[in-house]
Amino acid sequence: MKNIIFMIDIKMDDKPNRTDAYQYSVNSWKHWAENNNAEVVVLNEPISDSTIRPNWYKYYVFDLLDNNKIEYDQILYVDSDTIVHPDCPNFFKLSERKFCGVHNTGSYDWLFRSLENYSKYLFNGYMFDFTKYFNSGFMIMNKEHKPLFEAIRQFYDEHKKTIDWVRTTYNCGIDQPIINFLVQLYNIELKILPYEYNMQDLVLHEGLTENLLFWKFGYVAHLNAIPNNVNSTISNQWMQYIFEKTWKN
Repeated sequence: MKNIIFMIDIKMDDKPNRTDAYQYSVNSWKHWAENNNAEVVVLNEPISDSTIRPNWYKYYVFDLLDNNKIEYDQILYVDSDTIVHPDCPNFFKLSERKFCGVHNTGSYDWLFRSLENYSKYLFNGYMFDFTKYFNSGFMIMNKEHKPLFEAIRQFYDEHKKTIDWVRTTYNCGIDQPIINFLVQLYNIELKILPYEYNMQDLVLHEGLTENLLFWKFGYVAHLNAIPNNVNSTISNQWMQYIFEKTWKN
């Protein structure tokens, strides 16, 4: 039974250029999957309920796979602004069948703002160790985690207005804080994988260079949080550049 790499590539009317370079992400993962007994499944159409923000589509992955009769062992959900390196090890073998993510290493101001305000307004003051806070752009899961994803969807349905208010008022995360809090509250066994498997905020860390120096130290480049990235132009250029340098040589 194959492992699944689940990705989302949906054109957005309000951000028409954002997905222009997702083809490079999808193709890099398809190449990797061919060498690691995995299959890439891409969601190209919005879920029927138009009131659901695309950020929440990932939490329907189990239903989407089951409804399409796609059998699977483990699932990686990965954001479509990532490029995977050909030499990336098979991270499914590292999971120990736990829920896996990579610590969010970007702006700690943003991270703590998310933790503090979601804690205050949605989780009755509950707080947890910030070193366990993971980036939701790379998550490994299996069928044991179906109830978690159902709980996330239910939580969103029940608290949609408050979630949107916190997000817009304090400029903090959308779905990422929610899954982090619920993983802790539901006592989900969490394994934090090394930074190499989700190299976030490369610009902030001064790691995004034309000679692709970061590839000597990691496996998954996540082209997020790029300043002055109007219409995603900069991230799209980097995704094309990294893909062509990495997979066409």
